[in-house]
Amino acid sequence: MNKQRAQEIASSPVMANVTYNGAAIYIQHVNDGNDTARIYPLDEPENEQEVLLTNLIEH
Repeated sequence: MNKQRAQEIASSPVMANVTYNGAAIYIQHVNDGNDTARIYPLDEPENEQEVLLTNLIEH
């Protein structure tokens, strides 16, 4: 996923269908400097992680 689209999704009130390793996720924040995003699986909000934007897939 490109940085601009990830930022649009993160700031939108509408939930987008995005996955990481096959799991539906929520994008909390996009880090401009290193092309990563702070995410968590929808079914595990306590499991936050920092991942590369290239590993996120919008469906």
